[in-house]
Amino acid sequence: MNKVGFPPILGDDPKVLILGSMPSEASLEQGQYYAHPRNAFWYIMGSLFRFNAEATYAERKVLLIKNRVALWDVLQECERDGSLDSSIITSSIKTNNFPHLLASYPTIQLIVFNGATAEKVFKKRVLPGLKTQLERVRMIRLPSTSPAMAALTREQKMEQWSEITKVLS
Repeated sequence: MNKVGFPPILGDDPKVLILGSMPSEASLEQGQYYAHPRNAFWYIMGSLFRFNAEATYAERKVLLIKNRVALWDVLQECERDGSLDSSIITSSIKTNNFPHLLASYPTIQLIVFNGATAEKVFKKRVLPGLKTQLERVRMIRLPSTSPAMAALTREQKMEQWSEITKVLS
């Protein structure tokens, strides 16, 4: 089944760009990034930036922007049954326009991959097309906030995700 992702959440001067792979079924149905109730993303962001993870989606987006965090996915569209990254049909992948994004937002200093699939697809399909845009940008992979990544607790994930606050201080 063909899936199409969301536009990025961007302020005027983001320093951190968080990249997922493709929104889950719950996210696509609700039109919101990380909408699955067991996904730890908003819990982690709320803890790191001291806001209520239960705030409205519109409020959470504003709080990300206020904290200079941008959010997007590596995949613009793909075919996938269900929500698991392992179900993505590789030949169907179409990536987002990162050369344009990075040229438009030179303030980005850190790209954070929310899990292994986002990193793998970015490095294979996007990175070769970027020339000098990433000279100033550090890239790290952090544990997926997805409930499918059950090897770590929310608190263990949050501890690793606290790495992003170092760039923002």
